[in-house]
Order: sequence, then C-alpha cells, then structure tokens
Amino acid sequence: MERSDWILSHDYGVVKKSVNGIPLKVLKSAAGFYIGTCDDRQGPISRESNEYWRAQETANQALESGQWTQFHYDI
Repeated sequence: MERSDWILSHDYGVVKKSVNGIPLKVLKSAAGFYIGTCDDRQGPISRESNEYWRAQETANQALESGQWTQFHYDI
C-alpha cells in the first residue's frame, strides 16, 4: 500500500493513532495551517503533516484528498 493510499484509508495520525485514536483536524499555528490532532480541553496535541498552508481552505482540501505527507517523529 502506498503512503497516500494509507493516509486516505485512515482518519487518524500515525502518532496519535498509536496512543489514543484522536481524529485529524486542520489546526492553526504561527507558521500557518497544518494537519494535526487536538483535544478540546488540552488544545493541540500533535502535528501530523509535514506541510503548513497559508489558507485554511487549502489545508482542508489537503486533509480531505489525502494530498499531504506524514510528519516523522524521531521516537
């Protein structure tokens, strides 16, 4: 299975799926919009996309289409 196929078939980030299955969302930081995970009480938990986007709509399109790359943590 290619990486893009894997991403399209999963609604969870690699890091957070292994911990507690928090779904992916488009989030915002000072660097721009990114795909990550967030807890309503704790705030942002993980960055899952390598990319940052200037526009929220572009980030939403990337999430919906699977056209983004997984950020790799050194763990």
